[in-house]
Amino acid sequence: MQAKMKIYRFILLIALCFALGQPAKAIKIGLFTNYKDTITVGVSSGGVMQNAKTGEYILVMEAMKPYWLESKGDYIKLTVDKKRYKLPSNEIIIKPTKNNGVVYAKKHWYKGHFLVTNSRNGLTLINDVDMEDYLKGVVPSEMPASWNQEAHKAQAIAARSYAIANLGKRLEYGYDLNDTPQDQNYLGVSRRTTKTDGAVEATRGQVLVYNDKVIRAYYCASAGGQTASPKDVWGSALPYLESVKSFDENVGKKGHGVGMSQHGANNLANMGYDAYQILGYFYKNVLLRKMY
Repeated sequence: MQAKMKIYRFILLIALCFALGQPAKAIKIGLFTNYKDTITVGVSSGGVMQNAKTGEYILVMEAMKPYWLESKGDYIKLTVDKKRYKLPSNEIIIKPTKNNGVVYAKKHWYKGHFLVTNSRNGLTLINDVDMEDYLKGVVPSEMPASWNQEAHKAQAIAARSYAIANLGKRLEYGYDLNDTPQDQNYLGVSRRTTKTDGAVEATRGQVLVYNDKVIRAYYCASAGGQTASPKDVWGSALPYLESVKSFDENVGKKGHGVGMSQHGANNLANMGYDAYQILGYFYKNVLLRKMY
């Protein structure tokens, strides 16, 4: 009961503001960086490969056919149907030609399109995707689809906040974030479910804000009973993150322990707390703002 009252007290600090007329953001996710081996790509229902610099079509891509790309120093080699080609540009775009089409790489399917760049260090493959489609790939990659829907909603808002606060984080490589737990685990449409899609849609555009800035809403798998202070882990404090009981003693510590515990969020949801109460507990003195 004491913990429940504490959560309600913090949730009173959360307010919803609307930013009308703003379109949803796009985000660039690095799937391969300076990769020297062969990359297999494809499209689900037909697509095109274009010169990214001029927009000119290089070839029409057939549905469900593998195309192999490899860096050859100063050019990209394409292999298809056992034939090899030297592509006319070191920057190419791969995109589906139908609205419901998806693109393939790294054994997963993705919404949006690919940008592939070549340097003497290898190939970098980037998924340029709508923010909400990106999040629909993140939530079930970060949190089991079988978990409580309120935990999924909390995860969606935390992940959206983290993504927006870190746009440009990896600009030196040509993208915003990578697809691993170094940033956020992202497996494209391959892990999406109706339930987790619903959590993203129900929280569309919602982010956590402190002093008019979207926060880096760090989260971890579990904290082992007590979340860690950012200062103790990384040497610098964040005003919206304190060490609190994490409600995840049943699983031990997994990850850096900072911010929202995913297991703790699910346990709280199963106790009857909604997404906003969960977020208000783990992130202090924040506002909930709708970006678009």
